[in-house]
Amino acid sequence: MSKLVTIYGGSGFVGRYIARRMAAEGWRVRVAVRRPNEAMFVRPYGAVGQVEPILCNIRDDASVSAAMHGVDAVVNCVGVLNELGKNAFDAVQAEGAERIARLAAAQSIDRMVHISAIGADPESDSEYARTKAQGEAGVLQHMPGAVILRPSVIFGTEDQFFNRFAGMTRMSPFLPLVGAETKFQPVYVDDVAQAAVQGVLGKASAGVYELGGPEVKSFRALMQQMLDVIHRRRIIIGMPFWAAKIMAGVLDIAKFVSFQLFPNNILTRDQLKNLRRDNVAADDAKGFSDLGIEPATLESVLPEYLWKFRPAGQYDDIQNSAKNLRI
Repeated sequence: MSKLVTIYGGSGFVGRYIARRMAAEGWRVRVAVRRPNEAMFVRPYGAVGQVEPILCNIRDDASVSAAMHGVDAVVNCVGVLNELGKNAFDAVQAEGAERIARLAAAQSIDRMVHISAIGADPESDSEYARTKAQGEAGVLQHMPGAVILRPSVIFGTEDQFFNRFAGMTRMSPFLPLVGAETKFQPVYVDDVAQAAVQGVLGKASAGVYELGGPEVKSFRALMQQMLDVIHRRRIIIGMPFWAAKIMAGVLDIAKFVSFQLFPNNILTRDQLKNLRRDNVAADDAKGFSDLGIEPATLESVLPEYLWKFRPAGQYDDIQNSAKNLRI
């Protein structure tokens, strides 16, 4: 019988790519999510019955344990950028990650891959970064042979980075940025998935890998590249941190007084702390080169999914070519 892997958060942005690749490797895949009925799109990733979404709450021992019963490996892709309800940073990123590792060790599961983030730091003033580091520590406490992946900002068809800002260009001639000079090293989602699969297959040695793409650019430069791809001209405005702090504070208060009916998906005070720091892989960290993976460039991927934000959509290139021919 083929081997079995449970991917916690397997219907999310990164998890779905891992699920697809694991199915292609011939593994049976359990996609452990809170709402299996919303994750049915993963089933066609493999043959009939090969990929199945199942119910799991990462905050509950019994639920997590049941989801990994009889598996050969586990992958944890669960994380939050913004706390909402009971899904707090501590509960999901620290306690949740430790829970998966602890229960996996109890069931004598040999392999675990954990998706963390560049910037994870137990001493950080950001709760997001601090709980990411606590989650890593919890994983290594119980699964010292785990593979931990720390990607920079991830891009791809379903991303909430380039898609979000490209969408903003439809409504305003301005593009406001907080931390315009902060540097990022964007990494393609399928490259992260490929690294995770190597961990599951035992082709990656244990330890922490910092995953960044081939290009390091400022936030401003990334947005200018995005504007070039979608053929739009917008004025990029760097918002000073003092003004952004006021804005984030007001938005967080609105979230609190509305009892989270307003979720504040715009800018939080915790996100602001992370925007002050560069998000690039350390020079001495293990990375893609140690995994034998050549990461994709922004130039090779962005046009594949950002075309829909062009003034004429997929026909924009055709119109531009026609204009050039007339000239």
